[in-house]
Amino acid sequence: MPLLHVVKPGLLTTIQDRGRWGFQGLGVSVAGPMDPVSHRLANAMVGNAADDAGLEITLLGPELVFDDERLVAVAGALFEISVDGRSMPSTGAFVVTAGATLQFGRRLRGTRAYLAVGGGLDTARVLGSRATHLPSAMGGIDGRALAAGDALPCGNVARVRRPPPAALEKAASQATIGIADGRATLRVLPGPERERFSGGALDDLQSTVYAIGPSSNRMGFRLTGPALSHTRGADAISDATPLGSLQVPASGQPILLMADRQTTGGYPKIATVITADIGLAGQLGPGDEVAFSACSPSEALAALIGLEQQLMTVEAALR
Repeated sequence: MPLLHVVKPGLLTTIQDRGRWGFQGLGVSVAGPMDPVSHRLANAMVGNAADDAGLEITLLGPELVFDDERLVAVAGALFEISVDGRSMPSTGAFVVTAGATLQFGRRLRGTRAYLAVGGGLDTARVLGSRATHLPSAMGGIDGRALAAGDALPCGNVARVRRPPPAALEKAASQATIGIADGRATLRVLPGPERERFSGGALDDLQSTVYAIGPSSNRMGFRLTGPALSHTRGADAISDATPLGSLQVPASGQPILLMADRQTTGGYPKIATVITADIGLAGQLGPGDEVAFSACSPSEALAALIGLEQQLMTVEAALR
């Protein structure tokens, strides 16, 4: 089986597919990409299924060598990229020949890039998914980030197929939309436990920006900004923790729950980032700033429908 060899792993590079859905009731976290939109676009540009596994690259990229010729695509954060020293587009698809070295250089914008390989990465599935969940050491390569010397099996492809150039160009342009440049505004739905906060807490949440702290990770972003006050204390009976939840512990400083979040939690949740903005949130990193803006359920649904239509149009053009 053809292999993808890891010469340098980068700061935090993990194997991710769409995630391990369907097991949260059993205490198994979802994992998957922090920016699901960029992950999906990268797969589309190489002709993969949306759920195929690729690499999530964080802040500092890897150096990789391919056993055979592959069409690869990059979406999400912008990096300087080269193949055997030749400059490649920061986003888009290109062919890497057998034995060639793909190298990520300086990061230009955003936090996480997604590398899709034609045929996908063919690591073992755990509970139906190849996604790496770091806290439980599940999936990917022994449940950990990539390390130098790793050899990743690649799925079989009959031939390297390049999608139509015009479609690739459009997909590459879509891949840079919404990539945060140090600051983002995320739309939220109030609740599900807004009643556990003081009357002005939701206004306080929207009043200024929050900074993402250095201890933030794939489980969640620890935010620093205006403290949000509880009405009945910060301890509650544990319940489900949806992606994008804003939990608020006793400190009053929110925690934005992300891909590797726990399945349940006991801190009240004042608001939840809408699904259409999760990809934008996933491009934030320590030191970045985030603002929140409340919206209605109908606005959240309209945003999701619009995003899905946009992605489906790009995917159809690439087939």
